[in-house]
Amino acid sequence: MSAARPAASGADPDSFRLGAVVLTMGNRPAELNALLESVAKQRGPAVELVVVGNGAPLPPLPQGVRGIELDENLGIPAGRNVGIEAFGKDGRDVDAVLFLDDDGLLPGDDAAEKLREAFTADPGLGIVSFRIADPETGTTQRRHVPRLRASDPLRSSRVTTFLGGACAVRSTVFAQAGQLPGEFFYAHEETDLAWRALDAGWSIDYRADIVLNHPLTLPSRHAVYHRMVARNRVWLARRNLPALLVPAYLGTWILLTLARRPSRAALRAWVGGFREGWRTPCGPRRPMRWRTVWRLTRLGRPPVI
Repeated sequence: MSAARPAASGADPDSFRLGAVVLTMGNRPAELNALLESVAKQRGPAVELVVVGNGAPLPPLPQGVRGIELDENLGIPAGRNVGIEAFGKDGRDVDAVLFLDDDGLLPGDDAAEKLREAFTADPGLGIVSFRIADPETGTTQRRHVPRLRASDPLRSSRVTTFLGGACAVRSTVFAQAGQLPGEFFYAHEETDLAWRALDAGWSIDYRADIVLNHPLTLPSRHAVYHRMVARNRVWLARRNLPALLVPAYLGTWILLTLARRPSRAALRAWVGGFREGWRTPCGPRRPMRWRTVWRLTRLGRPPVI
């Protein structure tokens, strides 16, 4: 399915409406408040803000910021989907939705302005991924550059996925490709949406000049990391890849995982997650077209890596 394009370039960027979803577990109130202040300081029309308490009570929020408290932790993608729907069906009450980590910070006042300009200049642009930089050192971790050639994080480029807590997604993408896969709970939900968006004809940009400050972290800090990464990798393939590519994609990731020499406990969790990915429902299967496979390949990341 080809994307139905919005208005062509030449539209007034200030008429492009931005909303932002911040997901929080309620354990970083000071960082959350700093993030909300940094969004409020953005130049141009105000960014509408929604804070979702994912199974946690919300602290007092600034005036004009909407809060939604969920009774239980739904996971990252399902929690963000609640935020999308706060802007109407598929987020259509705004033109694009930002996802921001609650311990992040927009260091400049021009991020929203750059996003409005980018989306209005390129009607085919569906998703923008920001550069994440450590606030003290300015370092961008390699894993935060969403492409294989990640040695130069200051180089912007077209990419095949995006960073879930530092991005903006055009609302029309949700209407055409669907929301984030809520069943994933954590890990690889961004790539699942990215592949569906690319298959619908949209483009994804990594913008090194749009920065979110965020402390350096390791993904393995999450207790469920190794199991979720493996399970969702299998689900990602089962949901989105042509049947011929599923074993090639998963075989590559088995070899890469073994080459990294994980600890015995990590490997045990990874194997358990891999098996779970095969044995459990993964949601609807919508294999991408072969032209999308070729498009991913031309962008430098064929869907076997």
